[in-house]
Amino acid sequence: MEEKLFVDSEGKMTRSLTLKCIILAAGASRRLGEPKALIEKDGIPLIRWLVNRLESKGLEPIIVTRQELMLDIALCCPERTIVVNPNPDAGRTGSIRCGIIHINSESKVKRYRLLMVPVDRPAFGDETLSLIMNEERCCVPSKDGRGGHPIMLTSNEIDKILAEENPDAPLREIVNPKYLEVNDENLHLNIDLPSDIEKWRSIP
Repeated sequence: MEEKLFVDSEGKMTRSLTLKCIILAAGASRRLGEPKALIEKDGIPLIRWLVNRLESKGLEPIIVTRQELMLDIALCCPERTIVVNPNPDAGRTGSIRCGIIHINSESKVKRYRLLMVPVDRPAFGDETLSLIMNEERCCVPSKDGRGGHPIMLTSNEIDKILAEENPDAPLREIVNPKYLEVNDENLHLNIDLPSDIEKWRSIP
């Protein structure tokens, strides 16, 4: 998503930074027992369902996954950019770094915003997604005092993630997002168990 003009907090017309997007789908799904990215809803794999949602908002998401899932995800999402994390079990932050490094290698844009979307937290509403996409600061949607996803990262947070030497460092120890309260019933749905899959499938 390219730059656009907006009015900042001081009432000045400002040009926003380009918005990039990555989907994190490199987890081993050991607790669930099957790859989360490949579970289906109405015959559509979760990873493709999520890509479709993001593309409908004008985004061009990059998918970060593990080697053993690359072919299946490529078949689900042909002609999409897929990046393999060579050490996915080291932690989610390492997968984010892989996505950022790929963006930086392919893009002429040096400063940008980054929307980070974990594949196992797909139930945020369209209003929540639009709200976060329009932000120019590091932030997450929040409900009942708990932060959710997706998360918006600014160029400052991107620099911090690249500078972090420990790929196992939790993201919450690197960035400090602003919580934006939303009325989003399914914000905290985390696909870990078969019952979570059924709940996701029941969402219109």
